[in-house]
Amino acid sequence: MLRMETKRMILRDYTAEDSQAILKLKSDPQTMFYLPGMRLSSLEQAQADLQKCLRDQKAVERQTVFFHIESKATAEVLGSIGYTIKKNTPLGKLADVGYFLLPLFWNQGYASEALNRVIQFAFLEDNVIRLSAGCIKENIGSEKVMQKCGMIKEAEHVHCVWHEGRLKNRVEYRLLKTEWLAQRQTDK
Repeated sequence: MLRMETKRMILRDYTAEDSQAILKLKSDPQTMFYLPGMRLSSLEQAQADLQKCLRDQKAVERQTVFFHIESKATAEVLGSIGYTIKKNTPLGKLADVGYFLLPLFWNQGYASEALNRVIQFAFLEDNVIRLSAGCIKENIGSEKVMQKCGMIKEAEHVHCVWHEGRLKNRVEYRLLKTEWLAQRQTDK
């Protein structure tokens, strides 16, 4: 079972007891506003989502590495963060990273703190060599998280996502392991 800590949080693999936490997170309309296709509306859906997570965690070649985020102080669910392996190359893994937090924890640095830890894990412990992320352009908070974590903007796709009855722009970011290592050297 994977488990990591940051200053304020515990990031851990999901357990069989996490269905209520998943429901709380993925049924929240604000949390899932930009991810309507992932929104859940019942405990049964949360249990099915959890079972998929638990199966993925046991796979020999894990394709999804998503963590339950909880407060160190209270053990309260804060959100979820992780990545999906898109390709496994001879040089290393290419992955898409994603994160979402309950609104109570927005704008307090939790997402950046968690993403920085996941980036460190991916590059140093899981042979990931490239992380990609993206969001609808108007999701300013999510884009700021990517920027704070050293991700580099690669593209802005105009009118490519249907959301809330209209086409919206999407921004795409990346971070290569080599770029991350270079950033760490300059931060010393």
